[in-house]
Amino acid sequence: MMAKEKPVRHEVIMAGVGGRGVLMAGLLLAQAAMAEYRNVLWFPSYASAMRGGPCECTVVLSHNSIASPILPQARAVIVMETSQVKPFENRVKPGGVMVVESTALSQKVERKDISVIYVPGIEKAVALGNPQVSNLFLLGAYLEAGKVISPEAIEGVLEKRLSDRGQEELLSINKRALREGMSLAKEDS
Repeated sequence: MMAKEKPVRHEVIMAGVGGRGVLMAGLLLAQAAMAEYRNVLWFPSYASAMRGGPCECTVVLSHNSIASPILPQARAVIVMETSQVKPFENRVKPGGVMVVESTALSQKVERKDISVIYVPGIEKAVALGNPQVSNLFLLGAYLEAGKVISPEAIEGVLEKRLSDRGQEELLSINKRALREGMSLAKEDS
């Protein structure tokens, strides 16, 4: 039996506010995917370069050329801040997936033509003892839903970033958040 071949292209928009790890999650995904995809694009965008200001990034993984970093819609959208759910709900292509931070979420996604995975990333990160890893819970859920790259690829990038700095405890928490996010996506489906 032949192994299932990965689709030629994956695209995801990650949205939230500055200081919540939106851009970092996108960069981790892009760096980890460089070994598996011929073309990788990470395109950050932020309204104001400050903590708490709206920000987003687009990540495209492709075996073919990438014509533009600007996507009006993507197959997947990850929303890491509840205030950004409504503005980004229509940025998901029909049949796509939306991963939503659900801690303190007051309104559910209304669209019926997409899959929605609710992840209480902030709540889980606080329980782990580090609220800054909430982005990895959502990234893990996306990895599980999309099967874009292996979690080991993300963990490899995390190891390069954190092991050299003597931050083994932070590395361990990051890996745990990623894996727990994957488990949450399994439970949600």
